Amino acid sequence: MASSPSLLRQLGLFSAIALVVSNMIGTGIFTTTGFLAGQLGAPNLVLIIWLVGACFALAGAFCYSELGINFPASGGEYVYLTRAYGPTWGFMSGWVSFFAGFSAPIAAAALAFSDYLGYFFPALRQDSAWWRVQWGDVGMQFGGAQFCAAGLVLVFTILNLFGVQFIARIQNALTSVKILVMVAFIAMGFTIGTGDWSHLAQTTERTVTTSIPAQFAISLFWIYVAYSGWNAATYVAEELRRPERNLPLALTAGTALVAVLYLLFNVVFIYAVPLSEMKNVIAIGSLTAKALWGSEVAGIFSGLLAVSLMSTVNAMVTIGPRLYYAMAKNKAFLPVAGKIHPEWRTPVPAILFQGACAMLMTLFSFGLLIVYIGFLLNFFALLAVASLLKFRRREGWQKLGVVSFAWPLMPALFVLPGIWMTIYGALLAPAISIASALTLAAGALVYHFKIRPNAGSADAV
Repeated sequence: MASSPSLLRQLGLFSAIALVVSNMIGTGIFTTTGFLAGQLGAPNLVLIIWLVGACFALAGAFCYSELGINFPASGGEYVYLTRAYGPTWGFMSGWVSFFAGFSAPIAAAALAFSDYLGYFFPALRQDSAWWRVQWGDVGMQFGGAQFCAAGLVLVFTILNLFGVQFIARIQNALTSVKILVMVAFIAMGFTIGTGDWSHLAQTTERTVTTSIPAQFAISLFWIYVAYSGWNAATYVAEELRRPERNLPLALTAGTALVAVLYLLFNVVFIYAVPLSEMKNVIAIGSLTAKALWGSEVAGIFSGLLAVSLMSTVNAMVTIGPRLYYAMAKNKAFLPVAGKIHPEWRTPVPAILFQGACAMLMTLFSFGLLIVYIGFLLNFFALLAVASLLKFRRREGWQKLGVVSFAWPLMPALFVLPGIWMTIYGALLAPAISIASALTLAAGALVYHFKIRPNAGSADAV
């Protein structure tokens, strides 16, 4: 009997770093600062929260590096949680990743892409919906932004069907453009931009009534989403050449590079525009470029930033199906998700399912998607990092020196802030808490009735 086709180790270090960088840079940095301006009201707090997020992401990247070299298989949290806590938690992490880890972030990035194109075509902005409905904090709408976003998702879903090497070449090119655009934006902002350093001392009236400590915890969900993607290479570990070397390097180098760029980007934002004028602005890059260089140059950068968001969408469309494939291969997801196209060697059904879900999610409001993503992903990342406390007692476990230093300092730097965020999120964002609970409940039902009877063992992951 012929064996089924499997994934190939075709991705090198640069491609792995490109996946991490592309997954991280995008929706968050190009949209979040305007919302933080209204939530926190002070430039120093805005910069501090981005720095805290950088430390949070780096701590997570170091911990995931150790997990990754010990479990060099595609799947990320699914693999780690299955081995640590059993197949139920492994399935739940994969279930959440399908909705909050990839489909919702793809939708959010595509909506941000539409908003940047709205600089040229106002009908594509999210405030120009043709139809809108609101239930408390939960909103859905349809208009030019949703039509454009769904179209972008469809295009990259189709492109990803035709092989990882083909899409990796596209991704490497888009990532290179993204980095060049960001470096040019920062360099030009500091050298030839018309800004004012006094903006760094100007506060503004906050748009929320929550206390600063409580709001800081809620705002960290936005930051978490902006930095999410630091674990991207773990989802394609099975396709990495020399994973024991390239996986830790990709995670840490990619995360550190993005952290530096984020901090510099935010200084440029505030240098160009006072917080009072950027509150709740989604396309913060367009607003900043217009203030620094005028309308014509702003148009160029708006287009280039839209291209950068295309890179983010493509990276997530590429990575997500590899997780569902890894789960299905171990009988922990729908069997069809484990099918590989015999010629293209890609998980075609998984790619199509994810694309359809992401297109539907473009109907939800941008803010709802962001906090929903942050709330659920933070919870499962906490469980994954905490699993190191169990795994490190195993004989033969490979330990990274940076994680061993002042043990358990590194996992504590990730877990403790994450618990703080989760508690405040549950108390102060009830709509998100309900949506998250429904996602988990649906996953539990699917696992109990559809997956558990045929599930593979944890040791098979």
